[in-house]
Amino acid sequence: MDLDLETVLDAVGPRLRVLRKERKTTLAELSASTGISVSTLSRLESGQRRPTLELLLPLARAHGVAIDELVGAPPTGDPRVHLRPIRRFGTTIIPLTPRSGGLRAYKHLLPATERTAEPDPRTHEGYEWLYVLSGRLRLVLGDKELVLAAGEAAEFDTRLPHWMGNADNQAVEYLSLFGPQGQRAHVRARPARKFSE
Repeated sequence: MDLDLETVLDAVGPRLRVLRKERKTTLAELSASTGISVSTLSRLESGQRRPTLELLLPLARAHGVAIDELVGAPPTGDPRVHLRPIRRFGTTIIPLTPRSGGLRAYKHLLPATERTAEPDPRTHEGYEWLYVLSGRLRLVLGDKELVLAAGEAAEFDTRLPHWMGNADNQAVEYLSLFGPQGQRAHVRARPARKFSE
């Protein structure tokens, strides 16, 4: 096997593990969504099994990425952004930035629903900023509950238990910026005043 191809294939397993951990998905959950056995997924991630197209296609679909990203293909110079939606628990999440470190942007689409969901607050490292594009977003932060309407924003430390969902039975669209701990989106509510000298 060509040395370059060997290097490319050896890098696939670690990439798969990083993608799965970024999405906080277990091997069992990934197995259920792809139809690939847990043992095969584990061997792929550890480099004990070579990736094949038959394995990479469902994994790319489950992670919402292009196969090029799984194999580390060089960039083509194409400036278009290829949005790969992620679907979780009825919500569609569209990544708007690359998946590597730093601040990441997402668009969230919560469909209209017959009844509002029961909050299930979670915590994790990081800092999040939300901006509601349409609908009414229910935000649970610790022991507080807020309803954000279109045009409203919120920001919070994600170590505080939090949950977002529909405030009523209407669809909601919102943007979120998420960064590792210590990185915040500095939002200015109104332009700075200019002082004449």
